[in-house]
Amino acid sequence: MNTRLITSLEKLRGSYWFLPALMVILAIGLSLVTVTIDREYLDTWPEALDWIDIGDPDGARTFLSTIAGSMITVAGVVFSITIAALVQASGQFGPRLLGNFMRDQGNQIVLGTFIATFMYCLLVLRSVTDTEREVFVPHLALLVGLFLIVASAGVLVYFFHHISASLQAETVIASVGRELEMAVARLFPQEMNVSAFERPGTQGYDVLAELDQDEAGMVPAIRSGYLQAIDMEGLVALAEEHDLVLRLAHRPGDFVAKESDLVAVWPEDRLDDELESRIERAFVLGNQRLRLHDVEFMVNQLVEIAVRALSPGINDPFTAMGCVDQLSAGLTQLVKRSVPAGYHLDSSDQLRVVTDALTFTGIIDAAFDQIRQHARGDVAVTIRLLEAIAAIAPHTRTSEQRATLARQAEMIYRASQEAIPEEWDRDDIEKRYRQAMRAIDEA
Repeated sequence: MNTRLITSLEKLRGSYWFLPALMVILAIGLSLVTVTIDREYLDTWPEALDWIDIGDPDGARTFLSTIAGSMITVAGVVFSITIAALVQASGQFGPRLLGNFMRDQGNQIVLGTFIATFMYCLLVLRSVTDTEREVFVPHLALLVGLFLIVASAGVLVYFFHHISASLQAETVIASVGRELEMAVARLFPQEMNVSAFERPGTQGYDVLAELDQDEAGMVPAIRSGYLQAIDMEGLVALAEEHDLVLRLAHRPGDFVAKESDLVAVWPEDRLDDELESRIERAFVLGNQRLRLHDVEFMVNQLVEIAVRALSPGINDPFTAMGCVDQLSAGLTQLVKRSVPAGYHLDSSDQLRVVTDALTFTGIIDAAFDQIRQHARGDVAVTIRLLEAIAAIAPHTRTSEQRATLARQAEMIYRASQEAIPEEWDRDDIEKRYRQAMRAIDEA
């Protein structure tokens, strides 16, 4: 599927209007269908449904007006509660977590249900007539309206439970942790081939080394923003079509400044305005990072929650430990998989695109560095960091992974020895450090 289309769908998921708008459209269609059935096919009202028979147009208007007024009032209350919840979440977990709440389809469905019921009743109300020429009461439409109001009552009860549960730290952390594991499975789908991973040099590296860096043509960014996605298949096809080699200066999640270097192109003499425009269209820039192609985004979200919890104003080490647990679960899955080397070949196995590739070292540093720096005086969090390293170590596949974990364990241990005054606490930390290093050595 087109990269821009996938990115647009992800943005729509994070919007608070798209799903309610779809539900309103369905409500409009439902009102037209039920009123049409009432007019054309429902000549006699079934006796079994006499209990809902409003009887006269005035009663039908009162019934529909009451439902419509109630629904728009409740929708306003729901929206106000949701905004208050977003403000609280922003202060407690960080502004970058707001996207998770905005993508919550439960809240979107709740708001959409009330607005859709309001719109349905409003449109059915227009069909009720009481003139000398015609008296029309849409009995089936009124019955459907009754079912909608019952469903809305159930949705309101669900909303009160859902909004209170979604603000709990454990729920938020677990949600981000699941997204991290799904991102690892999506972006790194293959089990690691250790021999291929540790083989020194590749065809792509050899070709890249032969290129004169000073003779590359540069494609600048036409606007500033976060790099949200790259149409890699399109770039490879474009490079093959024009017999080019492209080297990307950024990867998804990086901030790109306007007119900064975006892509280096070899050979330079084949770069013209049309080709430059086609290359630029392969990059999707926006005002915020997206999770689709950016595994570090979920890592940073968990780190942000942990760092905020460790701040002196909050001082909540249990939340920080929960974040460390989720990070260890995601990283345990990551170390089993191959991290792409960043070389993209065409159908003839010729190097076409070189990317700024992720590395396990970079991801593990992003996960541990800030938490380690803020938790240097916290015994419980320090111990949990070392336990996380011990849990990840048995699943490692390469010497680079083990060396990175060992380096983090040593920094955590040194920081604790400097910052923690109590000898017994330091002894507990040293014990966990020895266990972590033993797990790394035995991996």
